[in-house]
Amino acid sequence: MNSAATTHPVIDWTEAGEARAARWRSESGNPPPRRVVIADDRTTADAAYRLACEGVAMLWRGDFQNARQLLQALTRRVERKPRKASAAPDISPGVSPNEAFHLHRLAQSRRARTLAMLLLPLEADYSIPLRRAPDLRQACVEAYGPAYGPNNGPNNGASVVSLRELLGLVGAHEWRKKGVAVPALGARIHPHYGVFAPIRGEYVGLLAEAPLPTQIALAFDIGTGTGVLAAVLARRGIAHIVATDQDPRALVCARENIARLGLAAQVEVVAADLFPAGRAPLVVCNPPWLPARPSSPIEYAVYDPDSRMLLGFLNGLAAHLTPAGEGWLLLSDLAEHLGLRSRAELLAAIDAAGLKVVGRIDVRPQHPRVADASDPLHAARAAELTSLWRLVAR
Repeated sequence: MNSAATTHPVIDWTEAGEARAARWRSESGNPPPRRVVIADDRTTADAAYRLACEGVAMLWRGDFQNARQLLQALTRRVERKPRKASAAPDISPGVSPNEAFHLHRLAQSRRARTLAMLLLPLEADYSIPLRRAPDLRQACVEAYGPAYGPNNGPNNGASVVSLRELLGLVGAHEWRKKGVAVPALGARIHPHYGVFAPIRGEYVGLLAEAPLPTQIALAFDIGTGTGVLAAVLARRGIAHIVATDQDPRALVCARENIARLGLAAQVEVVAADLFPAGRAPLVVCNPPWLPARPSSPIEYAVYDPDSRMLLGFLNGLAAHLTPAGEGWLLLSDLAEHLGLRSRAELLAAIDAAGLKVVGRIDVRPQHPRVADASDPLHAARAAELTSLWRLVAR
């Protein structure tokens, strides 16, 4: 990697006998590939698959639509069962839930690494200099920030990105444009790239239906993300909600959603690591549900390494509750069914934080994976419950 005079990763390759370099973009945090070859419409799927498996990246110079077809062909080859059982993680009925989870993540990581080997060039304005390339500039702006001219601004110059990531940006752009229907709001929430979308509505429904403590005029929403829970609290009549997050993308996303819903007079979105200043009679938190290490920055909405956010919320809650206040923890027990965290460990953490449980409301998820017997984690998903834990200071 050539890092001279740069503040971002650079990818190097040789093309037409000349050394080339460009900015490397990877929202997954992957380093630039060390080996890069040029590929085009003459490159066969089998040849591309061999290169990808060997860790050789292919910078595409052919037709854009042919690149998409090649990625689809690579996906079919990755998902094809290997001839040798030792070539892929074995997730069999005899494997424990914990082992199944880690083998499943290993398989996902290998799949993502292989499919990320097909690369596309981007111009300084995010246009794609390939035949039949669509205009994906807006999707890139939403993920990477404003594009600039060749001599102006921090995104100066051409760059290289994996086609798989680029298509992910397009998918995120469509979600942001169309929004996600939230029945508890009777409205749509528009998630931004890298911000967890409220596609599993059971935890939102729990917050919408749980009986509120009497005479609540103030609430905190810790780790607001899209702002969906703060919006639900506002719609329930709470006069002032302080919604916090430390992710810049989430802060922008939440503010836009709150404004779109006409709730800006009730909801204040602030940058904070967990709690804002002061105390409130109701403090709500929906931390990432699985205590595992994210494999990329955008997985922090799902994985909470060493339960840092969960424990940070529990350990700081008593100091941010009014004397009769309640903390509402929205948490799935999937981690328990996967052997990642026991119920005893959760209860011990609640007790160690000087809290006690005064109630719990459970709901069974209804998402499609619950009924998907082919899912390696089916047994855990079928047993999963999502709960709203009502906590008070002892």
